[in-house]
Amino acid sequence: MTYDLPGDCSRALLARGIPHLRDGLRYESECASSAARGYAAPAQFIVGRAEGDYVWDLDGNRYIDFQNGWASNPLGNCHPEIIEAVHEAHLRYGFQWEHPLRIPLAEKLAEIMPAQALPRFTFEVSGTEAAESAVHLALCHTRRRYIVTFTSSFHGEALGSKMFSAYGSENNLYMEAWAGGALKAPYPYSEHIPAGMTEAQYVEYCLWYIDTHLPEYVVPEENIAAVMIEPGLAEGGNWIPTPAFMTGIRKICDSHGWLMIADEVLAGLGRTGRMWSVEHYDVVPDLLVAGKNLSGGIEACAGVAAKDAILGDNPRASAGSTFAGTPAGCAAALKTLEIYERDNIVAGAERLGRVAAERMAGWASRYAIVGQVRALGLLIGVSFSAPEGEEDEHVGRSVRDEMLKRGVWAICENEPHVRLYPALNMDEKVLLQGLDIMEEAIEAVNRQGVTVGNYPAMPSGNVGF
Repeated sequence: MTYDLPGDCSRALLARGIPHLRDGLRYESECASSAARGYAAPAQFIVGRAEGDYVWDLDGNRYIDFQNGWASNPLGNCHPEIIEAVHEAHLRYGFQWEHPLRIPLAEKLAEIMPAQALPRFTFEVSGTEAAESAVHLALCHTRRRYIVTFTSSFHGEALGSKMFSAYGSENNLYMEAWAGGALKAPYPYSEHIPAGMTEAQYVEYCLWYIDTHLPEYVVPEENIAAVMIEPGLAEGGNWIPTPAFMTGIRKICDSHGWLMIADEVLAGLGRTGRMWSVEHYDVVPDLLVAGKNLSGGIEACAGVAAKDAILGDNPRASAGSTFAGTPAGCAAALKTLEIYERDNIVAGAERLGRVAAERMAGWASRYAIVGQVRALGLLIGVSFSAPEGEEDEHVGRSVRDEMLKRGVWAICENEPHVRLYPALNMDEKVLLQGLDIMEEAIEAVNRQGVTVGNYPAMPSGNVGF
């Protein structure tokens, strides 16, 4: 069974967006350009409703949800207990800044931080704001001017977070002059390693670059405030660092007097089978950025945890916004963490991660288009390689397209990876069914070749490239 996408209802609403939404004028010209090269239009839909492990489109087609609110629904879609907690907070407080839920949430977060070493928390609305807040905290605490970040990193789409990110060479086009305080270091990918190095040699090179090259040839060490790293580099392809790299970063920061910022917006709160992904490496950062899973996918809630010396008295570092730490957001987070503890969610995610890794283990050897399968808990990425004359990202998009037409929703943007973010409590049978369908899609593309073009979806926030 395959769906003919977009269905009539989704198609009609997508077309209504063309005159009003971003890239509406671009869509038709890009479609024509891709069609001229022999590429088919991508499968599309708009979500009509969501529940648990599934979403349904406006035409009634059901999909296993590996997109998962862009990894923001740790307990599945529309968890009823969290919705009830949010509703009660809305009825009781509406929106007030001086409400009583921030303090118990801050207490709970302090209890679950790595080694309980980050006792203070500052609230923000989104992971983007929280990443910017963490950088500002580091700059003001150290009274230094530079932050080290990594290639393929993604810390948000606001002006500041764009500067720290290195998602792709075109992501900051025309904004290059604003990035003066961001130093970009190479990330130790496990695939396409340069100069014939082994993975261990490339890790060693990346550490040398940060430890020696930057302070000796780019910026004096006394003017670098911090290294900000995603312990699971998510948006760039779900790359998973080695223990040697993460412990190496901690040692470098200690030796130079730099702070270590762990951006755990996507990889944290159980996604990798530990509460925080740094816990796989026995590393304790100085600041930790949290978001997404924190409030169960129902209300916006994010922020930064930090050591007492950094966040206890740092008057130069202004942060927060009107809707940072709303009553409903804090209520959602408190209920989410309660369910985590009650239902042993993190251990369950670790078990499901092992199940998924075992199911996907043979793909790279079985299919020529599969470059690598990466999985740490339920942070899962599959990279693809194209035949000669094609571009790798077209293969990834074609696999994602075939998955969607078969009833599985995953993420593939303009990159050669398909990324999976199942709910941490997904039914094991549903997880395995989704992976079975993904393998069917891989087999189809491996047999038929690249079909989907490299152009944007119709203007809508509800299509999941």
